[in-house]
Amino acid sequence: MEELLDRGTDRLALHTFAPESGDAPTLAVLWPAMGVPARYYRSFAASLASHGVAVTVADLRGTGASTPRASRASRYGFAELADDVDAVLEHLKPARAGRRTVLVGHSLGGQMCALHLALRGASSDVSGLALLAVGLPYWRSYPSRGPQILAMTQTLAAGSAVLRYWPGWAFGGRQARGVIADWAYTARAGRYRPIAGVDVEAALARVTTPVLAVDIEGDQYTPAPTVDRLTSKLTSAEVRREHYAAAEAGARIDHFTWAKNGAPLAARVADWTASLP
Repeated sequence: MEELLDRGTDRLALHTFAPESGDAPTLAVLWPAMGVPARYYRSFAASLASHGVAVTVADLRGTGASTPRASRASRYGFAELADDVDAVLEHLKPARAGRRTVLVGHSLGGQMCALHLALRGASSDVSGLALLAVGLPYWRSYPSRGPQILAMTQTLAAGSAVLRYWPGWAFGGRQARGVIADWAYTARAGRYRPIAGVDVEAALARVTTPVLAVDIEGDQYTPAPTVDRLTSKLTSAEVRREHYAAAEAGARIDHFTWAKNGAPLAARVADWTASLP
């Protein structure tokens, strides 16, 4: 089932996958990677649902069925994407009633989930955060490709500043220039910019929501050190660090294709959610 959530200048598309039993103690809200449409996660969402977890996958602003596409008129960045997480959780309150809520994020989507928890602080009613191939792309965290990552991210930022949006050439899909600028800053500085006057780094250190953080074998964009860089900021949270290997997936996997071969990982995520309060 698909529905649209009006966010003023944008509408977010939400895709729901319900367990066959119709009775699920957990609702997982899944946020995709930069430029990746929600439909890409259909197989993974169905696997989660097969384990009794209700799933809603949200298209990021301007991606997939969310409208409009990023353009020169788009002025949003990380602050607005993190606020979208809050809006979707508020919209889903009827579906969340009587259930635990878990945020599941892939790459950029996972970063926005973490920022949401940091900005909401103690008022957040989320029971857990699953980070799947989610890290901070700080260039010094890449064992052998650091200078290449720095050059690539800063080139995208410069290009999007000139063009006033990122057309999606070779990487990331079509994006607002604010998203690319904020992302490139994390790659250069290894930290987040303040949002609405909030010291995000300090706020992340106060997050107490349990976290499952999984790095993926063959992940060229989010190797394990970048995952560790992000989770090291969550000093007050209980973080479970795991690895998803190709042997377990039954296929070669990378930053994206794990989602197409993610049934074993979905089972792990479902087991972890069952252990949450």
